[in-house]
Amino acid sequence: MKSLLNRFKAKLVVAIAVFAAVAIALGGGHAAAAPLAVAAPLIANLPTGNPITDGRALLRYALPIDNADVRKLQAAIEETSDTLRVSRKKLSAIKSNLTQADRIVSARANDLLKSVPDDRKAEGEQLIEQIKSELAEMRAGVEANDREAVWQERSHVLSAIGLLEELMVDGFPFEVPAEYSNLPQLKGRATIEFQTDKGAITAVVDGYSAPVTAGNFVDLVQRGFYDGLEFTRAEESYVLQIGDPPGKEVGFIDPDSGKYRAIPLEVLVKGDKEPTYGITLEDAGRYLDQPVLPFSAYGALAMARPGDDVNGGSSQFFFFLFEPELTPAGANLLDGRYAIFGYVTEGKEVLEKLKEGDKITSARVVDGLDKLVEPQAA
Repeated sequence: MKSLLNRFKAKLVVAIAVFAAVAIALGGGHAAAAPLAVAAPLIANLPTGNPITDGRALLRYALPIDNADVRKLQAAIEETSDTLRVSRKKLSAIKSNLTQADRIVSARANDLLKSVPDDRKAEGEQLIEQIKSELAEMRAGVEANDREAVWQERSHVLSAIGLLEELMVDGFPFEVPAEYSNLPQLKGRATIEFQTDKGAITAVVDGYSAPVTAGNFVDLVQRGFYDGLEFTRAEESYVLQIGDPPGKEVGFIDPDSGKYRAIPLEVLVKGDKEPTYGITLEDAGRYLDQPVLPFSAYGALAMARPGDDVNGGSSQFFFFLFEPELTPAGANLLDGRYAIFGYVTEGKEVLEKLKEGDKITSARVVDGLDKLVEPQAA
């Protein structure tokens, strides 16, 4: 019993230390520690329910669409993960999810298509047929008690559902404030491929939720800014940070203006039509509001900034190394304080290997560059 108590105390000490280091600062990535007192209310504020810890799922849910049927379809399949992860749970437990999904794509196909613009409806119909076929394959895997096959088919089904949801996005959902028209903006999504010393990583950045932050990042990737840069901070189960250029500067100096390009804090809250800018959710009095892109997935990409300047971010960003025991979703002191702009979708195992001093040898925009809107003169 004493040994168990000691282990608990050790974990608690580590957790408090991690929660206290909330300032992902610039200039070599050193953390400006917050007072330990900030950790006190965490126990009372632990999240209820099971947070979504899959970056791909978060990206699907973050799409700016309003179709209840496709969301129910997605949820029916997303929810099967709990059963599939636990070997002692019987696969038959997900039959009800498959029945619900089958019912939606068969009986409510027209309702799924009503949100798809006319010029994309044919593609939408093909995706619905594909989803039906893959649901049948998933059910066959359940009947054969083949857990691996069900996992693979689940991935295929969700990929097709995600493509159907993307067809439903009709234009960009809001206007970015005019004061940021001098900054690059991403009016959609882009896929980035990183080559590192330890392997390849693929990430999707989300301009629908963070157009200015994502636009700045895609612009820098396109310029080759990150090629050859070293990771300046690596803390196990916490963050992996990069983007500090050689020399005295801690961010990107725009060659056209000769000035430091500063990016405002940008956070889209669930239920809001557009992001908030220049203020943390805490300072805005929105303590319980949840960001559309939360720190609940391993491999979240977020903008680093000076601890005392919410609008001082530039080129430095970090991969969040989500660890449920140390940085629980909804109680990590990062949601609403830092701007997430995407998630790693492939190569998470590479993140586990990268250390301080390792490099991004190259970063490339492999899809979505056409969504980048170049800055206009202020």
